[in-house]
Amino acid sequence: MARICLCLNEVARLRAMNRGKEPDPVAVAIAAEIAGVDGIVVHLKEDRSDIVDRDITILKEVVQTHLNVAIPLQQDLVKRTIQLLPDMVTLCAPAVEEPGAQETLNVAEHLEYLEDVVSELRANTIVVSAFIEPDTHQLKAAARAGVDYVQISTNRLAQVQDLAVLHDQIELIRSIAIAANKLGLGVSAGRALTFQTIHDLIEIPYIEEYNIGRAAIARAILLGIDRTIKALKSIKA
Repeated sequence: MARICLCLNEVARLRAMNRGKEPDPVAVAIAAEIAGVDGIVVHLKEDRSDIVDRDITILKEVVQTHLNVAIPLQQDLVKRTIQLLPDMVTLCAPAVEEPGAQETLNVAEHLEYLEDVVSELRANTIVVSAFIEPDTHQLKAAARAGVDYVQISTNRLAQVQDLAVLHDQIELIRSIAIAANKLGLGVSAGRALTFQTIHDLIEIPYIEEYNIGRAAIARAILLGIDRTIKALKSIKA
C-alpha cells in the first residue's frame, strides 16, 4: 500500500491561535508515528505563521520515519532548509500572497533557477520533490530540472461536486502518475485530501505517498490521533 504522511501545519495554526505552546506539532508527530503513520510533512513559510524553525529542528531529531519539508522556491528558505537537513524538500510556488492561493510550482517558468536549487539540495543528500498541477508540460519540466519526485496537487478534487467531473480529474491524475513513472520520477499526491479522495485515488499504482493534513487533524479532534491514523492506513480501493 502507498505511504500515508501527516501534515502538521493545522496543528501549528491552532497553537498560533492559542498564542501558547500547545498543541505541539512535535507531540502530534510522535503520537502519529506510534500509531503507524509513514511520514511527517511540514510547510515552512517565509513569515513563519504556523510551523517555525524550532519545530523542524526538533522533528529532525525525533521523527523516525520520513520528514518532508515543503518550502517556497526562495533562496533564503532553500539555505535554511539545507541547515535543517530534512529527508525530503518539496518545492512550491515562490510567493503566495493571498490565503488559499495556488501553491503549485510553475516549473517551466522557473526551470533554470530550479535546476540550480535541485543540484544544491541533492548535493546535501536531500531528496527533492516539486509540487505541481496535474499537467504534462509541468511534469516534463520537472523531469528536466532533475527532481526525484513530483507531488501532484489534488486540490481540484476537493472542489468537484459532479461525479463525471470527479472521474475526469481522477483519470487526469492517473495519467500524470503513469507518465511520471515512465520518466523515472517518484510520485506523491496531496492538497486538500480527505479520507474519501484518498479512497478514490488509492488504486492508482504509481502514487507512492499521500500527504493529508486538515481532514486528518479534524478527525483526530474527535477520535484521537491513534484511531485516525489507523483508519487512514486501512483505506483500500
